[in-house]
Amino acid sequence: MASSRSTWSCGSPVCPLRRAPGSVIAALVQPVMFVLLLAYVVGGSLGGADNRTFLMGGIFAQAVTFNAAFTALGLANDMDKGIVDRFRSLPVPRMAVILGRTLSDLAMSVVTLVVTSLGGLLVGWRIGTSLPEAALAYFLILLFAFAVSWVGAAIGLMARSVEVAQSAGLIWLFPVTFVSSAFVSTATMPGPLRTVAEWNRVSATATAVRQLFGNPPPAGIPLGDARPVVS
Repeated sequence: MASSRSTWSCGSPVCPLRRAPGSVIAALVQPVMFVLLLAYVVGGSLGGADNRTFLMGGIFAQAVTFNAAFTALGLANDMDKGIVDRFRSLPVPRMAVILGRTLSDLAMSVVTLVVTSLGGLLVGWRIGTSLPEAALAYFLILLFAFAVSWVGAAIGLMARSVEVAQSAGLIWLFPVTFVSSAFVSTATMPGPLRTVAEWNRVSATATAVRQLFGNPPPAGIPLGDARPVVS
């Protein structure tokens, strides 16, 4: 019981981050890796320097989506160590554990968003709209991050071990992020795959964020469709 009380004595979603510095380091390194990889390694085949600004919308959506793996792994680890069972014996709401984990990872997504933005500025990304529109774009990204973290929470609760959660928490992330308009136009995809990509929420988020940031596609690069689209 004493260990359970000490875990929650901070009373803030940020506290688990202080107890897991490895996750914080991953949240700092991961977005920088995405920005540099897509801007300089893959970016040449996707339009070069003229396309870096446009790619940032997809990088934002991908970075926060990959944070869902932290949610799955964290919950599975808590269940494996018996922490969840301890909380069940305490007079706390049943949703407290999951909500605390998702809010903690939302705070991690804020860190990821800041680092991704700084990395984007270094490679030439700029915001071409007003401050309210930019703020709405960031809010939309965080709202999407919070929603995706619940997918990670479901995987973490269903996994029978930390190893399974680690594998399952990553397997679905790659098709979700890459079968989308995050980095390539859906117009270049075959029929069934294009339909999936157009209705992919990563596509919708990336498209909406690009519009709110004022980052249109370079001339000659088709955008394709992503529904719903901010008008």
